[in-house]
Amino acid sequence: MPGLTFPPFPDDVPTHPLLVIDYALLQAGDAQEMDKLWKAATELGFWYLKNHGADAEVGDMFDMGSETMDLPLEEKMKFEQGDNGVSFGYKALGAMATDEHGTLDAVEFLNIAKDDVLSWPDPTHRTYPSTVNNRMESTIVPFVRKSLEINHLVLKIFNSKLGLPENTLLNLHSMKEPSGSEARCIKSPPKPRWLSEQKTAIGAHTDFGSLSFLHNRLGGLQVLPPGSEQWYYIKPIPGLAVCNVGDALAIFSGGVLRSNLHRVVPPPGNQAELGRWSLVFFTRPGNSSILKPLSDHSAIIAQAATTYPPIKHMGSTAGDWFARRMKNQRVNNRTGPETWRDSRGTEFKPEA
Repeated sequence: MPGLTFPPFPDDVPTHPLLVIDYALLQAGDAQEMDKLWKAATELGFWYLKNHGADAEVGDMFDMGSETMDLPLEEKMKFEQGDNGVSFGYKALGAMATDEHGTLDAVEFLNIAKDDVLSWPDPTHRTYPSTVNNRMESTIVPFVRKSLEINHLVLKIFNSKLGLPENTLLNLHSMKEPSGSEARCIKSPPKPRWLSEQKTAIGAHTDFGSLSFLHNRLGGLQVLPPGSEQWYYIKPIPGLAVCNVGDALAIFSGGVLRSNLHRVVPPPGNQAELGRWSLVFFTRPGNSSILKPLSDHSAIIAQAATTYPPIKHMGSTAGDWFARRMKNQRVNNRTGPETWRDSRGTEFKPEA
């Protein structure tokens, strides 16, 4: 990927604007910037983040991902994540369903557990390909620590805005407890001209955890705004990360924070002729955290929870929630439409 140039994002496709949040101002405690972040997180659940200071780490992670995906498939499959609800490791093309009809996904990716990074060189969950091990100290540890620093500051701001006792959300995301937090490097092949975008999508979903810190160089990410029936592209802007709220924070907040539907389709226009790479760090709660509104700790959440619709599987632990979703997306576990339906998150309500 070094030195690769990208066709411009076309100006004739529908895009959705995102608020631009300045991380440097968040660090400085700027009240106006915190209010803007809160607006983004409670309305669409997505925002751009500038001045995050992770550009060098992100570039190195893309290089690591390229080196890993260039390995022979036989070598990558030695580190395959498997069908038992574990996310960490390699996922090959077509291993997951993107909808209830069993349509196969068209991406390959590598997930590296936060816990394995922080415990390096001793594995907490599993081992990884040599391309990962060779770059662990120089590339992956710095990226994961920077991502955690950024997302933990956002959690502290949300904690205050929700009226929670100090460090409530941070304690639910303790780095001392195993969790599903992970770095993911994703490779999507160029779109065949005969294939529809729905067939090549990562299907519509809400994210598993609390916060996502995403970097991509081509278009393809789309959001479905609340109340809308039209999907909109999120335009990639150099130097700006795309961040969003996931299921866990939506549940903890009684729906005050929004975990919004999104999907990945082929890049628009001439960008579709290139393979698409993206990099994301997912911050997720400790595995033992119970997913329910924190009504006992916040009057704001208690009030919101009175109108928060019931969510299927609410009350499970974060670890069980994550494992269920992973396991039921795997095509090898598919028995019918109900398997995929049971892999859903906050967007999937209990049957009437």
